[in-house]
Amino acid sequence: MNNSSNKMKRKRHNLGAISDKHVKYEFEDPDVEATMKTMVKEPYVHHVPVLTGGNGYNGVRDFYTKQLVGKMPANTKIKHISRTVGRDQVVDELILSFTHDREIKFMLPGIPATGKYVELPHVVVMKFDANKIAHEHIYWDQASLLAQIGLLDSKQLPITGIEQARKILELSEKTLVG
Repeated sequence: MNNSSNKMKRKRHNLGAISDKHVKYEFEDPDVEATMKTMVKEPYVHHVPVLTGGNGYNGVRDFYTKQLVGKMPANTKIKHISRTVGRDQVVDELILSFTHDREIKFMLPGIPATGKYVELPHVVVMKFDANKIAHEHIYWDQASLLAQIGLLDSKQLPITGIEQARKILELSEKTLVG
């Protein structure tokens, strides 16, 4: 291989910036087409706790159109806790907060709005193929979510509710200050 071929193979993309753009189009400036442009031709999205998401271009686009992009409560916020960027992967730890003022099909399928405020830790693993997202694995504690909206009693079960998010925020802020 000549020198220019080696440079092309080693080209590094700012995966964090691509990830941020993708999330911006999902939540801040809802745009399904722009979101899809950040992804490979046949991506998948997998929400581990409830097995929602999509597989392949049409499946992911359908999921974004019908369940996620522009479908979240108006007060939805994302607070980043940490980020790890590897050669072909970004892992974000974050807190997703919102008021459960509508059915959220991908997280709480079939559960009508409860009006409860939620703060829920998440881990998002984005795998890349060059500068495009190949897949997302998204993790959260479904028991905590159900406790926060009043469907599980955290006093009767070994689960926690909003305390999860508050504790991780407290600990991460101590780490930043100390």
